[in-house]
Amino acid sequence: MVAEDDGKKYNVVFVCSVRISSGLRLVGNSRGNKEEDPMIRTLIFTAFLVAGATGSAAVAQVKNFVPVTQEMLLNPSPNDWLMFSRTYDAQRFSPLKQIDRQNVGELRMAWVRGLAPGTQETIPTVYRGVMYVVSPGGGVHALDATNGDLIWDYRRKLPGDSSPDTARTKSLAIFEDLIFYTAPDGYIVGLDARTGELRWETKVLDYKSGAQHTSAPIVVDGKVLSGRSCFGSRENCFIAAHDARTGKEVWRFYTTPLPGEPGDDSWGGAPVDLRRASTWGLPGSYDPVRKLVYWGIANPTPNTRMQRHGGNPDAISRSAPADLYSNSTVALNPATGKLVWYYQHLPGDDWDSDHTHERVLLRTPFNPDPAAVKWINPRISRGQERDVSVSVGEPGGIWVLDRATGEFLWATPFPYDVPEFHISKVDLETGKTYINWDRVFKKDGERYLVCFFNTRSYWPTAYHPGRNSLYIPYADSCLDMTAGGPRFGIPRPGSDPKAFAGVAKVNLATGRVDWRYTQRFPGNGAMLATAGDLIFWGDLDRRFKALDADTGKILWETILGGVIQVSTITYAVNGRQYVAVLTGNGGSGTEGLLGQIRELKPPRHNAIYVFALPQPR
Repeated sequence: MVAEDDGKKYNVVFVCSVRISSGLRLVGNSRGNKEEDPMIRTLIFTAFLVAGATGSAAVAQVKNFVPVTQEMLLNPSPNDWLMFSRTYDAQRFSPLKQIDRQNVGELRMAWVRGLAPGTQETIPTVYRGVMYVVSPGGGVHALDATNGDLIWDYRRKLPGDSSPDTARTKSLAIFEDLIFYTAPDGYIVGLDARTGELRWETKVLDYKSGAQHTSAPIVVDGKVLSGRSCFGSRENCFIAAHDARTGKEVWRFYTTPLPGEPGDDSWGGAPVDLRRASTWGLPGSYDPVRKLVYWGIANPTPNTRMQRHGGNPDAISRSAPADLYSNSTVALNPATGKLVWYYQHLPGDDWDSDHTHERVLLRTPFNPDPAAVKWINPRISRGQERDVSVSVGEPGGIWVLDRATGEFLWATPFPYDVPEFHISKVDLETGKTYINWDRVFKKDGERYLVCFFNTRSYWPTAYHPGRNSLYIPYADSCLDMTAGGPRFGIPRPGSDPKAFAGVAKVNLATGRVDWRYTQRFPGNGAMLATAGDLIFWGDLDRRFKALDADTGKILWETILGGVIQVSTITYAVNGRQYVAVLTGNGGSGTEGLLGQIRELKPPRHNAIYVFALPQPR
């Protein structure tokens, strides 16, 4: 059948999902078409049943399992997706190109599977035709990646006073014959990748403290590295490494210093319990040549300078360093957890403006365009090739650092340069950042607008090496906040409501925005770049899209049964390429954006949707 929405026509495939707990759910899948495209050829109804497991149960076993080596993690098969952004450099680029600009319009749903209710913010792992995915509420599934059939299910028995909505881990990790899961009850768990049986578990934090495993693990040289939120106490504010084979803790790096430690002076004598900065977001990246792990650290809490420093916002510096290592990139030795270098993007934050997500590692010529880039290191020779770390903060801004030393290379406000931007300047000789003092609260009751606010969050960017371009999803949103009072996101004053959100293609040699795709509705979907020169992205209006990497033109679009959450990956099995995306309830990340688009009230259907080209007859 053909559906019409806002004058656009779609071919629609309906999928019925039967769930024990919630009855019948009807969702729609649509293929975007030009006006002259033919009507859909078939109408497909698929029913599937999701059983609510209460314990760990191995339904079957992964056959012919080959252990994952460190070399595989360093150089993964294009067919696999072995970590949250596929590779250690967090580029989220797939060499697969069976699906390309010429045939993407023929994508069809290959399979769909419902998931349990609860918060869902995860990215699947795929290895040799098996998809491992976090199940909302505290579990892990192993699925046949060609059809969604359950191979095994691990359901963690959570304490009665815990909430399934705390199960917010962003992904799983895999190494040798183990799957690593940061569980909502404060444990790191090692599961047998063949059967789902528990091999080891290690308590890392007390969930009753309010701290949560909201990040995800990665494995580096036989160690499971993980971050987390750290509500309530500094003792939960750390990055940890555990032996992958035994679960024994190897090291902890605390994200704020104790009195007498390096960086202590940056806290202006603040009590230890008020020195908190978490790693709640996306996990770190790894440079195997320099043997460095790069991790983003979030804002200091409590949120305002006055709260942290006895009512005195000037107790700490207005420039970096201030409240280390909040809102910083830290480079750590993965063998020891020792700090090698840091760079602070926002000193002494006043607005809960995280810089905690992925650091994208790449090599690029240094040739920033002064018309496009606001702050440029004048000592770097033009055209010089540099190995860099690139990050985009939740409050906006693009930051490019030398990944060997942390030297500042260039930075610029993003998505737009506005007076309300949270950074007022960067010292070009030293790279030192300065907070926008005009927007800092000096007394309770003051009200300011600061930009930007959750312009991006735990949904990662993607880099296309063939274009030397970073594809950034964003919302044109700022923070309206009163000291000691309410705080909420609003569209940037004067912005176009029809262009509230979108995707920008940013050239990382020049810093220029080559194109923007804009629309009314924002998204929590991860970016995905492929060698088929496609960019996949999904939004809160249930639209999942493929864009042309060169032009931003929509080449394919489908309507799913719920809000698209993070998740987007591609993989191949038996020569067939698949694209997978998850829908569902993303907790506060979803609510913050929906609060600014009040007419949008999408369903929160938790499911996995997988697409592929039609198989030859």
